[in-house]
Amino acid sequence: MELIRSVLIDIDGVLCIGDAPLPGSLEAMSLLRASGAGIRLVTNTTRKTRADIVRQLAAMGFEVAPHEVITGAGAARKLLEARGLRPYLLIHPGLMPDFAGLATDTPNAVVIGDAAEGFSYQALNTAFRILIDQPGAPLIALANNRYFREASGLSLDAGPFVAALEYATGVRAEITGKPAEAIYRTALDALGSTPAESVMIGDDIESDIAGAQRAGLRAVLVRTGKYRPSDEHHPACRPDAIVDDFLRAVVDVIRPALAARAQDPPGNEAAE
Repeated sequence: MELIRSVLIDIDGVLCIGDAPLPGSLEAMSLLRASGAGIRLVTNTTRKTRADIVRQLAAMGFEVAPHEVITGAGAARKLLEARGLRPYLLIHPGLMPDFAGLATDTPNAVVIGDAAEGFSYQALNTAFRILIDQPGAPLIALANNRYFREASGLSLDAGPFVAALEYATGVRAEITGKPAEAIYRTALDALGSTPAESVMIGDDIESDIAGAQRAGLRAVLVRTGKYRPSDEHHPACRPDAIVDDFLRAVVDVIRPALAARAQDPPGNEAAE
């Protein structure tokens, strides 16, 4: 893997599980920062605001600035504002501050994230009626992951509920989080990088790895978080590298690529 300038990193399952940092992840982040690489944390977490994510990471020992965290919720808010939509928010209560100030009376759109216990029949039926009664009303999904890992084990994510609404209404969801290309572009634009000189590190073979590769990035799969051995034989996705954890990704893959870039003869960068 050559000519890496910027690194995008998933949070849950790569840096930590719940409120506990994964072994070696703090050291890996320090090494990565010392290397001078551009860094963005690209997460499909939809239970917490960006500010909450920064506070949670700080409590674990990660020094992360708010602008370094890219979320599907932020992209969804921009989309709602640009189209002048009034959303019905089928999201976790902890995420509500990221949508504060938006008009939500007489909704003409549905925004869905990981609502956890908020996925009641009544809430899902309300979303269903908005979509079925108003032709053209969009279904905006902050993420489409099937499941995630928390301290107690694997848990359902928003994806199965997105699929249920798609099936019932015939409306195809617009995804603002991974694996949508837009969220990768947002991160790279902030870093001033191109996909060809960037890499994604994640634990989700579909959202992190396949999504990043479709956006033109290279992608490293870690054997932590929601990783399953079957991911290494995925019929449609081949990671550019597979390593045991975030530390090995930094030491074995990222730092050698950064060193190779630094040793490039003058004039090569202009040709990239």
